[in-house]
Amino acid sequence: MTAPVIDAVVIGRNEGAHLLACLASLQDQVRQLVYVDSGSSDGSVIAARDMGAKVVELDMSRPFTAARARNAGVAELGDDCSLVQFVDGDCTIDPDWIPNASSFLQDHPDVAVVCGRRRERFPDASVYNALCDREWDTPVGETKACGGDALMRLAPFRRLGGYRESLIAGEEPELCLRLRSAGWRIWRLDSEMTLHDAKMLRFAQWWTRARRAGYAFAEGATLHGAPPERHWVTEVRRALLWALGLPLAVALSTLMTSWMLLALLIYPAQVLRLSRRMGSPAALFNVLGKFPEALGVADYHWHRALGRRRHLIEYK
Repeated sequence: MTAPVIDAVVIGRNEGAHLLACLASLQDQVRQLVYVDSGSSDGSVIAARDMGAKVVELDMSRPFTAARARNAGVAELGDDCSLVQFVDGDCTIDPDWIPNASSFLQDHPDVAVVCGRRRERFPDASVYNALCDREWDTPVGETKACGGDALMRLAPFRRLGGYRESLIAGEEPELCLRLRSAGWRIWRLDSEMTLHDAKMLRFAQWWTRARRAGYAFAEGATLHGAPPERHWVTEVRRALLWALGLPLAVALSTLMTSWMLLALLIYPAQVLRLSRRMGSPAALFNVLGKFPEALGVADYHWHRALGRRRHLIEYK
């Protein structure tokens, strides 16, 4: 078979040395590097050009999203490009990833997107970095969605209009949903793909990231919550149940003192139940995370009711 033409789209802002490492890891694996910059002030644009990347500088007077940046990068690719590797600028690509992933796509013409194992570069730096590393350890095989790092067929990506640029988070699962609705499949390979530096060292960062997830859940459920997909409907309901429904029940139980203690024990009981499957730290933060997620859900519906567009929710 004819070898596919593979280009890469990297997005970032003020990634510094991480960006240089990212571009270096791609240089021998793709034909063309396109770097999309979103207002860096650390010399990223000049450094990327010096490494041979084609640079796109976004107009920051318009609302920025990662989806918009990736679409802007794809717009620079030629019609002869077959596959595009999306990478965030704080990641480096494993040297075996693109050969393995492109070979899989050649052997599986009905698969539009492949992703692999994204790992946290410093999982021991904080419990929050460790949680990220665990979150990215997804099941191998056919799946519903990929993350920000993935190798995609360019033709169906363009045919469906690419990423939905208005989304401030959750743009990859939304695109994958539309691809699956069009008859394509998404696959998670048992291969090393990228190393990522979350730099999540404080509780406030973790809380903000979870709130962003809740916002994405709410917006995704609004867009695609109808059957058969029911996109992120369960996630929204869980957040509201644990962060709103049960606290309200506890408050009401104060009127019946004998029930109050039982209501309060629901949370540690849930942590204990989940810890048998995922371990104590992950179980604790899974339950605690429903509170910022619920705030994110409320944040989305508040902005939607006001007819306002939400700016990015950034944890770094």
